[in-house]
Amino acid sequence: MSGNRTLTMIKPNAVANNHIGGIIAMIEAGGFKVVAMKKMKLSPELAGKFYEVHKERPFYDELCEFMSSGPIIPMILEKENAVADYRELIGSTDPAEAAEGTIRKKYAKSKGENAVHGSDSDENAALESAFFFSETERF
Repeated sequence: MSGNRTLTMIKPNAVANNHIGGIIAMIEAGGFKVVAMKKMKLSPELAGKFYEVHKERPFYDELCEFMSSGPIIPMILEKENAVADYRELIGSTDPAEAAEGTIRKKYAKSKGENAVHGSDSDENAALESAFFFSETERF
């Protein structure tokens, strides 16, 4: 994962609202290649483990509850400069502040239900990808 891969998740609200295809279309139009993808449901414990870095933050319990409320679609995306380019494509965490043409501007309901996750560094992209995908699933 040397700067050309990142992890995203389509979050439960976007899955429930049938935005999977639209989000993937925007990802592919942005020049990303989907190299791994699955549909799964996180348990509250697994959501807590994934978001452990936020454990002391006031939104942690609500975040874990939301992320375990329905199916998600984790994906590994590939493109040169993947992390930075994907964060630009998804837009601000708060859809009201997100730029026009971004995934969150189009599909997010709120800052808490912001449609997609995007890794914030190459290091986290590698860790998060390994969290969801075994070595044989990352090719």
